[in-house]
Amino acid sequence: MSHDPSNLDNLLSIHLEQNKTRLQQLFSDCTDIVYLDCDLGQTVPGLFVYFNGLTDEERLDEIRQSVSTVDHRIEQEVSQEASQEVYFEDLIYRKINHLQFKELPTFNDIADQLTMGNPVLVVDGMDTGYAFSLACWRKRAVEDPVAESVVRGPREGFSESITDNMAMLRRRIRNPDLKMKGLELGLYTKTCVTIAYVEGLAAPELIAEVEKRLAVIEVDGVLESGNIEEYIEDQPFSPFPQIMATERPDTVTASLLEGRVAILTDGTPFCLVAPISLFSLLQSPEDFYQRYMISTAIRWLRYTFFLIALIAPSAYVAVLTYHQEMIPSSLLFSIVKSREEIPFPALVEAFIMETMFEALREAGVRLPKQVGAAVSIVGALVIGQAATSAGLVSSPMVMVVAITGIASFLIPHYTIGISIRLLRFPIMLLAGILGLLGLLIGLIAIVIHLCSLRSFGTPYLSPLAPMMSEEWKDVLVRAPAWTPTKRPRLTRAGGGSRSSRTMKPVQPLKEQGE
Repeated sequence: MSHDPSNLDNLLSIHLEQNKTRLQQLFSDCTDIVYLDCDLGQTVPGLFVYFNGLTDEERLDEIRQSVSTVDHRIEQEVSQEASQEVYFEDLIYRKINHLQFKELPTFNDIADQLTMGNPVLVVDGMDTGYAFSLACWRKRAVEDPVAESVVRGPREGFSESITDNMAMLRRRIRNPDLKMKGLELGLYTKTCVTIAYVEGLAAPELIAEVEKRLAVIEVDGVLESGNIEEYIEDQPFSPFPQIMATERPDTVTASLLEGRVAILTDGTPFCLVAPISLFSLLQSPEDFYQRYMISTAIRWLRYTFFLIALIAPSAYVAVLTYHQEMIPSSLLFSIVKSREEIPFPALVEAFIMETMFEALREAGVRLPKQVGAAVSIVGALVIGQAATSAGLVSSPMVMVVAITGIASFLIPHYTIGISIRLLRFPIMLLAGILGLLGLLIGLIAIVIHLCSLRSFGTPYLSPLAPMMSEEWKDVLVRAPAWTPTKRPRLTRAGGGSRSSRTMKPVQPLKEQGE
């Protein structure tokens, strides 16, 4: 028997049996619900209702024994009251006034509290239920972030418990200006979502825009932060992510100190951070924990291989198909010799190898950890060698695809990495049809799209477009922590919104224009 949640919003009766019957109707076919009878001082019948596995039953048993204990002094005092209603109310509050509880006037409220894990006490003679904060369920311990591992840096990552995640942020930012606003999303899941920001650092316009976009979401359920991301991003048809998803509390903390907003979702270890830029997705948390010269060198290496991951197969196809004169003679003879028995043109050859490499990569991700890495590596070696021996692909193409795959591994965030992997195929098609002209057309189209892209109103290519040279030291280089550092102009309060990660140095920060 199914029930529309809107029909739950009706008031409780003063008769315990009627309330119990109504609850049994609402939660029919629910074998995990428990109805536990009790008496308040052996005078007033009561009923505890809770879901098995969501409630701390040991503490609930202590409360049950507490309210069932006979206290003749209290009962004599309340029995002297003039009205029956005052008698019941006074007895209830004297019995549970030492406990943390919440009054529930409707069945809708009771259903919400029960599904949150809080047991509810319904008493005969009272048209109000009482919920106790005894939610307790099994949750994963704090572990090392799997998707964003670092050599040097904090080892703890977010878990599926939103309360634990909020506590991690509160422990790092020990200031009352750290605000966390909660709301519920999902008609049936009623998922708890928290908007976190630092008051005075985040622009009020940005906070209002985030709240506005979340408020208009109407969906049956929110199971992961990705469900929210699709609803609130500026351009949902863009292949580039406009919101950063991270499971590292230190990354979120640094973003909050820059004036960004974080969105925590119950049931997932991934936190959403907005606004962002392309360069913030190409930065690793470890960039700010290593020495600045090393971090700058690694950052430039990452930028270089970011371009290689995007255009290497396309450039090889274009040059080999239309611009052979660009290849040194000795190298050209070697390539021609390796392609003598290849039946496919370079474009088809590249598509075959790139498709197989992506398939092996996904297989390695989906398989169990014990065999995933081995299968992907061994599979790539075996298939590459077999394809070369069978004359399906040439050795230079295998090498180009391998270099491209290694280059994609240098991208620190999975979401931007998979975007580059997706764009690689249309650029290869243009290069195979038009040569280097097609490659340039593809790159120009991507740059134009990136220039028009926004993340909560923030230019995606900032601080390069629009040009803000004073903030380049966090993009082109990683400036030393002891140098005077200004907060990003487009994210600080009163300045709009923007992204580019800047850690807070020891010296007091200076606002732009000082």
